[in-house]
Amino acid sequence: MASTETKAPSTDAEGDGSGDIAGLEAGLDALESRVVDRQPWLRTAASKAFPPLIAIAIVLALWQLAYHFALKPHYLLPSPVDVGRSLQQKWLEGTLLSFVWTSVSRGALGFVASVVLGTVLGLIVARVKAVRAAIGPILSGLQSLPSVAWVPAAIIWFGLSDATIYTVVLLGAVPSIANGLVAGVDQISPLYLRAGRTIGATGLAGVRHVLLPAALPGYIAGLKQGWAFSWRSLMAAELIVNAPDLGTGLGQLLEQGRELQDMSWVLSAILLILIVGIGIELLIFAPVERRVLRSRGLLVKS
Repeated sequence: MASTETKAPSTDAEGDGSGDIAGLEAGLDALESRVVDRQPWLRTAASKAFPPLIAIAIVLALWQLAYHFALKPHYLLPSPVDVGRSLQQKWLEGTLLSFVWTSVSRGALGFVASVVLGTVLGLIVARVKAVRAAIGPILSGLQSLPSVAWVPAAIIWFGLSDATIYTVVLLGAVPSIANGLVAGVDQISPLYLRAGRTIGATGLAGVRHVLLPAALPGYIAGLKQGWAFSWRSLMAAELIVNAPDLGTGLGQLLEQGRELQDMSWVLSAILLILIVGIGIELLIFAPVERRVLRSRGLLVKS
C-alpha cells in the first residue's frame, strides 16, 4: 500500500510534465506563426488598397509637378492627364483590350510551356549529380543572360514569326523555374526522402507526393521569377519582332509610339505593361503563396 501511495504522486508529476512540454511546444509553434486576425472584408480590402493608392497618388503628384515646372519639354514629358487621354482614345477605338489580350495570351502560353520544361529539367538537375555538374552552371549563366540577347538569334532561326517570340520567352523563363526547383529540392530534409522511400513513394510517386510538396516554397519562388522573366522576355521580343501577321501586342504598341515620337503613346504602353505584371502577381501568385504558407503553419487565420 505504501509503495502504491508513493507512486501516485510521481505519475501525476509525469503527467503534468508532459502537459507542460506540450504547452511549451504549442507556444513555440504559435510564436513562429504569423497570426492574421479575421476582419470584415471591407476593412481588409481597405487596409490592403490604401497603401498602394497612397503610393500611386504620390507618384502622380511628383509627375504632375515635373510637368508643371517643365523639367522636360512637354512633348517629351506629357502630363498624367495626357497619358490618360491616350489610353481613353485607344479604349474608344476598341483596340486597347486586343493589345492587352495578344500579349497576355502569348505570355500565358509561353509560361505554361516554360513551367513544363523547367520542372522536368529542374528535377533532373536536382536528382542526377552528373547532370547537375554538367549543366548546373550553364543554367545559372542562362538565368543571368538578358533575354533580348536571344532575339537576333531567334530571328535568324525562325524569322519574324510567333516561334521567335516563344523561343525568347522559353529561354528567358525555363532557367529561372529550373533553378528555383533545384533550390527547393536542396532544402528538403533527407528525413522526408527516407520516410517517403520507406512507405513506398519512389519514382514518379515519390516526386509527386514527397519531392514536389516538400520543395514547394522554393518552386513557387522559381515560378514567380520565371513569370517575371517570361513577361520581360515577351516585351523584348515584341519590341523587335514586328510584322503585320503577328498582331499587335503591348511591346509592338510601345514600338509604334516610339516610331511616331508620341510620348503619351509610349507612356501608355509602359503603364499597361506594368499593370498587367502587377495584376498577375496579385491575382495568381500572391494567393498561391499565401495558401502554401498557411498549409505549413506560417500564416494562420484566427
